[in-house]
Amino acid sequence: MISAPQAHDLLWGMPLSALPEQTPDWVWQAIAAGQPVVVRRAITEPDQVAVGIRGAQRQQRFACLMPKMSIQRMVKPEQLIDVNAELFPVIAEKIQPIFQVLQATGWTWGITGSTGFELATGLQVTHANSDLDLLIRMPNALAKADAKALLAALQPSLGRIDVQLQTPYGGVALADWANSRHQVLLKRAEGAVLVDNPWVMQEVCA
Repeated sequence: MISAPQAHDLLWGMPLSALPEQTPDWVWQAIAAGQPVVVRRAITEPDQVAVGIRGAQRQQRFACLMPKMSIQRMVKPEQLIDVNAELFPVIAEKIQPIFQVLQATGWTWGITGSTGFELATGLQVTHANSDLDLLIRMPNALAKADAKALLAALQPSLGRIDVQLQTPYGGVALADWANSRHQVLLKRAEGAVLVDNPWVMQEVCA
């Protein structure tokens, strides 16, 4: 039994029949090749999941819906942190110092974005200067002092890192939460909203 998909999960099994008629050729090719789609935040019917399809070019991104009954396999960001250095030497070099920092915290974390896609598929879509996107599942509030300390600990790592904290109500950028004096942008299925505290439901639903 596959658990409910969450934002950033990779899903296999997207049927060509689920694609809209006005779909770019590169999207048809990606799905026909068996590539996974990535779960995105959006309100859908209970039997659907909002997904995005990526192409070979950075600007090639396509949003659509996938029937939940079509999901054959799901890979979550936290399943991708054990990087094979022989297969992915550049990624492994980037991840090693991050791995040491985040594993010591005891938090559940994972790799998303193009790096996560490459690790899950074996398709080379990143380069040495590619950003590294990370997700930390943060069910309980993170003090801003702790957020600043975490951000500082990750700074010496190789390349640019974009870390998102997944709260019970949506996603917020670690850098925004650590450095904000007032409100931060919380990404939700219902749409992004500015809040003072992304862990307080009353604020998120206001």
